[in-house]
Amino acid sequence: MRLLDGKNVFITGTSKGIGWALVEAFAENGANIYAHARKEDSQWQDTLACLAKKNGVTIWPCYFDMTDYAAMKKALNSIKANNSSVDILINNAGVMINSLFHMTTNEMLRLQFEVNFFIFMLTQYISRLMTKQNSGSIINISSVVAIEGSPGQSAYSAAKAAVIAFSKSIAAELGEKNIRVNCIAPGIIYTILLDGLPAQRLEQTKNKTLLKRYGLPAEVASTAVFLASELAAYITGQVIRVDRGLK
Repeated sequence: MRLLDGKNVFITGTSKGIGWALVEAFAENGANIYAHARKEDSQWQDTLACLAKKNGVTIWPCYFDMTDYAAMKKALNSIKANNSSVDILINNAGVMINSLFHMTTNEMLRLQFEVNFFIFMLTQYISRLMTKQNSGSIINISSVVAIEGSPGQSAYSAAKAAVIAFSKSIAAELGEKNIRVNCIAPGIIYTILLDGLPAQRLEQTKNKTLLKRYGLPAEVASTAVFLASELAAYITGQVIRVDRGLK
């Protein structure tokens, strides 16, 4: 059974990792996808076309830098001009710079907040489209470090904690418009973001989990599909941890 047949979803940061897993999972469940990436990539576009054909859906590539608000607005205006609906928004794009607190520069702080938290304008724009149709689901990808904290990730964890606070606040505002807002807080998921972490620290963290393994991008994506579907119609304002019981 396909849970999202005919729904339109906008997903940011889809070129790799969790973002790509989200594209695959939502296509497999029948959703048409606005797949955002920072830069144009013909090979990636070809892969999107193959995935769309395989699943009988439409996938539109969408390019802009998350810190370039003019480019973002231009891309979003094209959706509005085509009278397209957006039923689901997934704010997934993110960047993590590992740096001890006393070594963190203003530039490191600025970049991580701009990419990880400044989803405000994008969410505001798309939620207005959802308001017109009196329905929608917004899923923001945070992180378990926003809840637990982590050495060397003070800026990243602060930005992701802001995502949680933002999500809970707009869930309270948008509920009367039948728009649900939830967060997913992944633990250590096996993506390219792990490349910057020391191997010893990765092993220690893995051993702190109840399942004693890394998570997979597909496991985050399947959680997002559930939250976006009618199976989660009574769930809003929540933070779902996908972290293998990290303690």
